[in-house]
Amino acid sequence: MIDHYILGFFLASLLGFVFLYILRDGNKKKKKAHGSSTVKTSSTNGECAADNASATDVIIVGAGVAGAALAHTLGREGRQVHVIERDLTEPDRIVGELLQPGGYLKLIELGLEDCVEEIDAQRVLGYALFKDGKNTRLSYPLEKFHSDVAGRSFHNGRFIQRMREKAATLPNVRLEQGTVTSLLEDNGAIKGVQYKTKTGEEIKAFAPLTVVCDGCFSNLRRSLCKPKVEVPSCFVGLVLENCQLPFANHGHVILADPSPILFYPISSTEVRCLVDVPGQKVPSIANGEMAKYLKTIVAPQIPPELHDAFISAIDNGNIRTMPNRSMPADPYPTPGALLMGDAFNMRHPLTGGGMTVALSDIVVLRDLLKPLRNLHDAASLCKYLESFYTLRKPVASTINTLAGALYMVFSASPDQARKEMRQACFDYLSLGGVCSTGPVALLSGLNPRPLSLVLHFFAVAIYGVGRLLFPFPSPKRLWIGAKLISGASGIIFPIIKAEGVRQMFFPATVPAYYRAPPIE
Repeated sequence: MIDHYILGFFLASLLGFVFLYILRDGNKKKKKAHGSSTVKTSSTNGECAADNASATDVIIVGAGVAGAALAHTLGREGRQVHVIERDLTEPDRIVGELLQPGGYLKLIELGLEDCVEEIDAQRVLGYALFKDGKNTRLSYPLEKFHSDVAGRSFHNGRFIQRMREKAATLPNVRLEQGTVTSLLEDNGAIKGVQYKTKTGEEIKAFAPLTVVCDGCFSNLRRSLCKPKVEVPSCFVGLVLENCQLPFANHGHVILADPSPILFYPISSTEVRCLVDVPGQKVPSIANGEMAKYLKTIVAPQIPPELHDAFISAIDNGNIRTMPNRSMPADPYPTPGALLMGDAFNMRHPLTGGGMTVALSDIVVLRDLLKPLRNLHDAASLCKYLESFYTLRKPVASTINTLAGALYMVFSASPDQARKEMRQACFDYLSLGGVCSTGPVALLSGLNPRPLSLVLHFFAVAIYGVGRLLFPFPSPKRLWIGAKLISGASGIIFPIIKAEGVRQMFFPATVPAYYRAPPIE
């Protein structure tokens, strides 16, 4: 065994190097001009002047998880809210089906916890990790919480419809089906939106605050942020029926070749399977290549208990695919407008953190706007909104960084150092105690602290080096160990840099971190 004092010294030295490195590089972001999805209006023609008399406080573009939850939240705060959603029928997606316990706590804080009721949602108590015939169970650290607190998994569309219905019950929330075509801009500030109704009528709507949360395919984000969308892989989705997971009420992650496979319940009789396929192209479903790939490459790697149901799901033919997008938050702070949800910030869905980030952002925005009784006070609103993108960072960046880092660690690689890192991660999590509860608390959103993430990530790397060098080091093992540390740094540092070092680790040093209530 490695002496605890030596390990502690090694870890402290490494972390010192880490912070010197990332602080030296910093986070260099440049504010850009607005994109082409804005329409300039002039206050002299009476168009934008009307917003001062408008009864609407907030326009929300999109009524998915983020939009519907935000509409209900601001409506409860007494704001007049106008939601414009392209399609108000029940969505049918293969992601957004697992809400982590940290996200469920935010749901309670927003008064929306009953939206997971009456939709056959399933309690999720942790994860089971499988690798090379071995498995380990990782439970959420829920001992300090009420017995109702756990993860929830469900059909995404049912959850969204419940939130839309709840938002629509508020008299000051108006849901309308329509397609927003552009933002209305006046002297650099967003004053509202232009949209088409179901009947094709072009309408302009005005409000002092417009929140854009129209999803991963947003056509408005270019006006409000610098989108750097990457597609590291695609998910192939199946639904397994009437089968029992090896560990009830747990998500299952199989560290397969070439990349992970996920299983989790979405109802009392259905299990969602998501097969990750690296790259942007997947085998064709139409000509049978996908079915062949799933049966010959994937099926032999899944737990025996699920094999027959997996084959049956393939034979049923309801195979769906979806690109996995990743996009760090890189906003252009714009008066009168905010981005939220997948329109603003995406991470690999491996860890199921997207809804937790969105709900956390809504809590931040709600609390930020509470002191402002009148959103039409443009100067005060602009000052308060400066803080949003900083206040959200610690939670969002921790979940984003973990998702990106875990996907790379969990994916197979021919590189020996990467293989050692993958094995070290599995073995480290299998140790139990703080080696298990710490990372799972990060994953679940119960303890989203950036420093804790960095500590555990490099503890895994050091644990991997220790395994290599015990009991006797050799030149080859030393070389692999050095590559392991270098590879770990190459995984996590670019993600941290993209998220923003200062905002992630030192948010209190960023201007406008906190705003006192305005003087009456």
